[in-house]
Amino acid sequence: MSHVTQAPLGRPPVALAPTQTVRLNINGQAHTLQIAPWTTLLDALREYLDLTGTKKGCDHGQCGACTVLVDGKRINSCLSLAVMHEDSHIQTIEGLGTEDKLSPLQQAFIDHDAFQCGYCTPGQICSAQGLLNEGKAKTEAQVRELMSGNVCRCGAYSNILSAVMEVLNNEGLLIEDNAWSAGAANQDMPPVEPPKK
Repeated sequence: MSHVTQAPLGRPPVALAPTQTVRLNINGQAHTLQIAPWTTLLDALREYLDLTGTKKGCDHGQCGACTVLVDGKRINSCLSLAVMHEDSHIQTIEGLGTEDKLSPLQQAFIDHDAFQCGYCTPGQICSAQGLLNEGKAKTEAQVRELMSGNVCRCGAYSNILSAVMEVLNNEGLLIEDNAWSAGAANQDMPPVEPPKK
């Protein structure tokens, strides 16, 4: 009877992922990261910069929890590579206001109890700020339609709508000043003009 023995399978050495230097302007501060070119903006914010206000929900661009502002426009950061935004101004929920001076939207969300678990709230607020920057929403129906990409699993939609409409109808809104960062944490940061209508 012959015995056949197999030599242990050797594992090939693990190759480290190639990285490159990426410079990002986030909430008015410059950051230099050494990351793989396929790193999403969401992962760069959360894993490399510890800006965890931006949430990872579906990771497929379907829930809106990862919404941030890039040059005043709202994007799903899970669908965008960090390397694509080197010359952009990126704003996260952490850059919209401070503990001492909340942005008008942050205050309206509190006043209208526009959250329950709070997981989607940063994306909802960033999306609403982008919506205000765009200047396209004038009615409740338009706000509902333009924010339909932001899912709230708790169902706080009516309160979210009330909060956004309060700020939309507020005469002192900073949109007239072409500012995209109401109550920005870095007050020296120059405002970025919303897109032209």
